[in-house]
Amino acid sequence: MTGKIEFFSLIFVLAGLVACKTTHTKNASIPEIGMFKVSILYPNGEDKTFDMDYYEKKHMPMVAGFLGKNLKFYEIDKGIAGRTPGDKVPFVTIGYFYVRNVDEYNKAIAQNRDAIVSDFKNYTNIQPVVQISEIKKLGHNNLK
Repeated sequence: MTGKIEFFSLIFVLAGLVACKTTHTKNASIPEIGMFKVSILYPNGEDKTFDMDYYEKKHMPMVAGFLGKNLKFYEIDKGIAGRTPGDKVPFVTIGYFYVRNVDEYNKAIAQNRDAIVSDFKNYTNIQPVVQISEIKKLGHNNLK
């Protein structure tokens, strides 16, 4: 009987630890009002190429390293459809950096511009479009 209680106690503790870790990870990647979102859009088009594997594993982590503690998190979206399932995707990929300070972001990018730009040839022939936005509002769907 004591063995069963110890076993179930151990399971309960491990489940609690996993739940805490999962919650912590999810909260780390939530944007906040006043933060800045840098969107790097790669427009689709004829003869456009994009190596998602390289972008995910090499390019974005490299740039994230340049941004340091100013970077809260980053995301990568792979385009799968346009407005309707039959429409071509307008952007092959969109990368996002969520940063706390735009001036620090610009400084880090300027200091590492050559490394960043010279890496483009390793994954794409697309000239990206960049937009920096301030996060003004976060909304959630409260319907269940």
